[in-house]
Amino acid sequence: MSLPPYIPVSQVMRKDVTFVDGLIDVLEALKIMKRVQATCLIIEKRHEHDEFGILLFSDIAKKVIAKNRAPDRVDVYEIMAKPVVSVSPDMDIRYCARLFDNSGISHAPVVDNGDVVGIVSYYLLVLEGLPDLD
Repeated sequence: MSLPPYIPVSQVMRKDVTFVDGLIDVLEALKIMKRVQATCLIIEKRHEHDEFGILLFSDIAKKVIAKNRAPDRVDVYEIMAKPVVSVSPDMDIRYCARLFDNSGISHAPVVDNGDVVGIVSYYLLVLEGLPDLD
């Protein structure tokens, strides 16, 4: 079984992206993640020349739980990744997977004309990108 010649990231990305302010605490971020059933959040830009950030479950595990920090006393901006590697909705999923591997990342916002239009992860690349899984 081989992949079709071209599958764009837009075909596999999650479109319902949740944005939060970097000044909220990690406990509040976790509540939001649980409510929207997301494994990551996009951190809003503070101004027009700022960059997006991203908060992953793994950031919380490594930088809060493993270090025995209280999630209600750690702000998201302290542990988020920023700036983030983003991908185009037109990028082929094969190149996206290679970019993830080369960059050591597992999630990326999908950005079109400066706006986040989705989120893509290894999970989505595999489950939504491989044919004949139904």
